[in-house]
Amino acid sequence: MINNKAPDALMFLGSRCPYCPAVLEGLTHLLKSGEIGRLEVINIEASPEAASELGIRSVPWVRIGPFELEGQQTPGELKAWAERASGNEGVKEYIAELLNTGGIAKAETLIKANPDYFRHLLDIFTDEDTSLNIRVGVGALMEMLADDQVMHDHIEDLGQLTQHENPLVRTDACHYLSLTELESTRKYIEPLLEDADEDVREVAKESLQALGM
Repeated sequence: MINNKAPDALMFLGSRCPYCPAVLEGLTHLLKSGEIGRLEVINIEASPEAASELGIRSVPWVRIGPFELEGQQTPGELKAWAERASGNEGVKEYIAELLNTGGIAKAETLIKANPDYFRHLLDIFTDEDTSLNIRVGVGALMEMLADDQVMHDHIEDLGQLTQHENPLVRTDACHYLSLTELESTRKYIEPLLEDADEDVREVAKESLQALGM
């Protein structure tokens, strides 16, 4: 769904932060140009309770639409995230960035709050250009979501990926299905016992054993 609406932005800064003035200037420019609709700025030293509520420990910290950005951001980077937020684009890139930089817990919170974003997780691990580090992050996040309804609602989507042309995707989809411990996953996993790829067959066997089948 495309909203085509300028996103709002929130920034936390500190009086002694050397990077905050440049980030604030970049956000102010986006506000003046209409690329963000509203800008709220909070001094972390004056309002520590507000920062604590969001789990913010360092500045500069910026939220543009659904995207939370930590540390120094160039004007170009701020503009790019504003453009992505204005059309709900860039969610895949944002989740991938979180997984690449250790923000798995933040990605989990984001997807649980926005269940439709789970499809971006599928796009990430089926993309052959996804780096190994991000793939490891996907696996960790799938484990965290295994018993959550958001993942259970996408069992069919994962099941369809067991027929993907890439054996690595079939292997991952099979493993992720087994993590849910749902009986309904059996119909997707069992056919992989006859897969042309040896690794896929082995993972399918292990997955069924994990399910107690």
